[in-house]
Amino acid sequence: MDKQAILKELSDAMVSCKADVIMAATKKAVDAGMSSVEIIDGLAAGMTEVGDQFERGKVFLPHVMMAANGMQAAVDTLDMGEAGATVKKVIINGTVEGDVHDIGKSIVSTMLQSAGFEVHDLGRDVPVAKFIEAVKEYNADMVGLSALMTTTLNGQKDVIELLKANGLRDNVKVMVGGAPATTAWAEKIGADCYAENATEAVDRAKEFLL
Repeated sequence: MDKQAILKELSDAMVSCKADVIMAATKKAVDAGMSSVEIIDGLAAGMTEVGDQFERGKVFLPHVMMAANGMQAAVDTLDMGEAGATVKKVIINGTVEGDVHDIGKSIVSTMLQSAGFEVHDLGRDVPVAKFIEAVKEYNADMVGLSALMTTTLNGQKDVIELLKANGLRDNVKVMVGGAPATTAWAEKIGADCYAENATEAVDRAKEFLL
C-alpha cells in the first residue's frame, strides 16, 4: 500500500469518528514505516474534513468530539521524538469576548497539541484581560485568537493592544483566525499571522515557533 493510500485511510478513519477505526489506521501506518509527522498530517486532514462537515450541518458536536478524542488517543501512541515534541512551545488559544463559537478553535487546539505544542485552551467568549493573564501565567510563546463574527473581530485587535500596553507584545506571537478574518486583517491589526483552517494553524505555529 503506497503512502498516499495510507494517508487517505487515516483521513477516512477520522471522518468515521470511530476511535477503534482511527487506532487501527494509525497502527497500520506505523507498521508501514510512516513517521509520526506524516501520520499526524493524515489524521489532521480528516479532522479538518470533520470540522467542515460540522459547519455544513452534516455531522454534530458529539461526532466532532469523538473524532478529536480518537485523534488524541492515536497521537498518544506515537513516538513523537522526531516530531520535535520535546520543544514544548506554549500556545494560548481562545475565542474572543462576545463570540460563543467554539468548535473550529477546539479543533485547532487539538491539532496543535497533536503536533507537540503545549496548548492552554481558554474556551469561548474569553475576556481580553484573561488572554493577558494566561500569557503571563504560562509564559506563552504564541496567542491564537478566533473570531467567527464580524461584530467580534475587533476583539482580536483589543488583545493585541493590551499585549502592547502590558509590554508583552514583543515576546509573544499572535495568530488570528475565523471566518471574517483575513491576511489583510491580520496585517492591519498587527498580528503575526493568519490561519484559514486548523492544518494551516499548525503550519504557522511551526513556522514562527520552531
